[in-house]
Amino acid sequence: MIKALLFDFDGVILESADIKTNAYRQLFAEEERDKVEDFMKYHSKNTGISRYVKIQYFYENILGIEISNNQKKELINKFSQIVFDQILKASFVKGMPEFLEANYKQLPLFVVTGTPGDEINLIIKKRDLNIYFKEIHGSPNEKKDIIFDILNRYNWNSKEVIFFGDAQSDLLAAEATGTVFVARIKDNSQSLENCKYKIMDFKDFKIEDLSIRGEKA
Repeated sequence: MIKALLFDFDGVILESADIKTNAYRQLFAEEERDKVEDFMKYHSKNTGISRYVKIQYFYENILGIEISNNQKKELINKFSQIVFDQILKASFVKGMPEFLEANYKQLPLFVVTGTPGDEINLIIKKRDLNIYFKEIHGSPNEKKDIIFDILNRYNWNSKEVIFFGDAQSDLLAAEATGTVFVARIKDNSQSLENCKYKIMDFKDFKIEDLSIRGEKA
């Protein structure tokens, strides 16, 4: 019996993943082009990972420059300013509003995202989505740690909890915690093609379609 549904945010609830990809290009626009392209390759392989980690990786691993915590905070704040208004205008993944409406009274719904906690709470408030979610969690906590905390607090069997994600980092979090992973596949993405459960969007999708109620931990 399914006990709860967990959702990544960008690319699962809203079509906002590309907004953040473009924001990194804008954030690093004054840096050497080849260095930025190296970062974009890293970013494309690690979508869903916190901006805290990615910004530090760019400066320390690609540019070879140490940055202070204050510098990192300034860059994170600038990144947030670039993306915030655009995310407020982003469209929903097809079928998501109807899916939330159909399920939030039957099951507790959670957001588990790499977006900073304060920012994701404000976005969800501005988009009038609060009513649907029991809890909303973001970085700097890692997704696997957030999921473990949810499982422990509610004493749920991990195989009775579904995590919807669209990135390799989401799959890894699901594997680490033992939750059932459902991959949202977009365009020609191949990184999640081998996942057992895949959906293109939430239009006409029902939990029963997954046939997972008989799975055991």
